[in-house]
Amino acid sequence: MSELTKALGQRIRNYRIKAGLSQEKLAELSGCHPTYVGQIERGEKNATIESIEKIAGALKLPLSTLFEKFGDAKSGGRSIPLDCYEFLSTKTKEEQELLYRILTDAEAYRNQSK
Repeated sequence: MSELTKALGQRIRNYRIKAGLSQEKLAELSGCHPTYVGQIERGEKNATIESIEKIAGALKLPLSTLFEKFGDAKSGGRSIPLDCYEFLSTKTKEEQELLYRILTDAEAYRNQSK
């Protein structure tokens, strides 16, 4: 499958875990088969837009959230900013603030030692 399919599946998995849902519960809430949800999360199935919309609804997310920042990375290359965005997007507001503070403190420390 394409990198987009894999990235979308990982994003769905991240939001599902953040919501505290099992694959089975997400499948039940979205009206999709549990096997299908697992295949989407692993990037093995190219989900229909209708299925993605149902999954987004079950996760209580706007459909656009699942597609934010896709296409920003150069094709075939790794995008560190996008990886960071993906990581942070699954964290609570408090966790995001803590991680940001850690990064800014590390930057300040690095600048002091120059």
